[in-house]
Amino acid sequence: MEAVEIIIVGFLAGTVSGLFGVGGGVVFVPSLVFIFGLTQAEANATSLLAIVPVAIVGSYRQSKYGNVAVREGIWIGVISLPATVLAAFVANELPQRVLQLMFVAFALYVALRMARRALRPEPDAEAEAELGAT
Repeated sequence: MEAVEIIIVGFLAGTVSGLFGVGGGVVFVPSLVFIFGLTQAEANATSLLAIVPVAIVGSYRQSKYGNVAVREGIWIGVISLPATVLAAFVANELPQRVLQLMFVAFALYVALRMARRALRPEPDAEAEAELGAT
């Protein structure tokens, strides 16, 4: 892997993680497949390792702003461990094409949900706008 490409992908993933809280996986997985030529399973596994420092730094910085629900985060992390073990096994058994399509479907689903939520007017903002107009 080229050092310059790794630096660019790392910088981009860190930026996306800090801004949007995605842990960089949304950037890492496609980059590892398309830029570095890894298989989908290799990209998924490598992304899991790569997001560890990103998640640690991002959550540390966000905690300084009071944005981290520590108890909930720990519970979610602990409870997700058995599912992670099972999913890693399944990922290694599935064909690469199926993994790719699952990743795309998941990314599209999340993107559409986020877009829908972002484009929906907030009730408080709407009420304030009406009050300001009268």
